[in-house]
Amino acid sequence: MSLPTDTPPGVADALGYLQHHLQELTKRQNTLEHAINTTLVALTAQLQPITQLMTSSAPVPTVAPPPIPVSPPPVTPPSPAPVASSKQQARPKLPSSPDFSGKRSSGQAFLNSCTLYLHLALDQFTCDKEKIF
Repeated sequence: MSLPTDTPPGVADALGYLQHHLQELTKRQNTLEHAINTTLVALTAQLQPITQLMTSSAPVPTVAPPPIPVSPPPVTPPSPAPVASSKQQARPKLPSSPDFSGKRSSGQAFLNSCTLYLHLALDQFTCDKEKIF
């Protein structure tokens, strides 16, 4: 830009200073625009597969949790306890397991209480059918 010949030196210096800063700001803006465009291209590339999955008619596959294996613990007969007197010592009556609520979250606790009851009251059951009932 050409200045008139009668421009005071202070104004010419100020204009030069402002032109220099304008060029620096333009460079920064171009750099930031390039970074934004690069990021936009990367995000678009990542969104394309997601968009295709959302618009496809095929259902998204779900992974079912593996089944929890339930096997009854081995039944071992209790070792005979030493008897202090000639009369058999009476065992306290055990409370039966609570009724199962049907909630999956309480299933393992229910199985544990049944197993404990069967082990502690082993002499009350003569066969598997009685344990099941």
